[in-house]
Amino acid sequence: MDYEIYELSKKEWLLYGGQGVLYLAVLSFVFYRSIFVFLMFLPVGVCYPLFIKKDLKKKRMEQLNLQFKDAILSVAASLRAGYSVENAFAVSLDEVNRMHGEDSMISKEIRLLLQKTRMNLTFEEALENFAVRSGLEDVKSFADVFLAARRSGGGLMKIIARTAEIIGEKIRVQEDIITATASKRMEQKVMSAIPVLIVFYMELTSPGFFDILYTTAAGRIIMTVCLVVYLGAFYMARMFMEISV
Repeated sequence: MDYEIYELSKKEWLLYGGQGVLYLAVLSFVFYRSIFVFLMFLPVGVCYPLFIKKDLKKKRMEQLNLQFKDAILSVAASLRAGYSVENAFAVSLDEVNRMHGEDSMISKEIRLLLQKTRMNLTFEEALENFAVRSGLEDVKSFADVFLAARRSGGGLMKIIARTAEIIGEKIRVQEDIITATASKRMEQKVMSAIPVLIVFYMELTSPGFFDILYTTAAGRIIMTVCLVVYLGAFYMARMFMEISV
């Protein structure tokens, strides 16, 4: 699998396509109360999976990165215990199977590494192949250090073990940041929903209160400006939540 390429499944097309149509229906009702607007932008709602494809890929790579952290920390512990690199990864496979399951991405990748070495492919080549396909900076860094250490031949186990620990700690910091910002992400989603909920509440308690905004040219212009501001605020809030290490 090339983790840089994300292929949407049929289930994802149906799920996120349905979400896109639902979001479009809500926005059409809140800002325009127009079936024509809904039908005009319906293709955009159906193509919603294409807009979040990048987010889905990022989420998958973050998950792989966290699983890789657990694997190389296990590898580092095994190397310090005197195992060879290949045996250390074999031991880490049992560990990640218990933590993430046999069908997890990292379990499949470690099994593939071990299979390739049994087929007379060098461990360096197998690891480099995984690094390229993963698209993750930490995996590439580990592969580069591993290759350099193998070539130099001096203190191989200590170098690789220390590198694994450093990369593991870096990924752990990233994990802590994701956990720390989880509540803020939820707050951002709630705040984004409040304007929509207010409009629904006013429509239920005071029917016709907003009719002038949907029946006059000036009202439609105002609502269009409100929609642009709303979408801009939503985008900016998501950008503020993007934190990298």
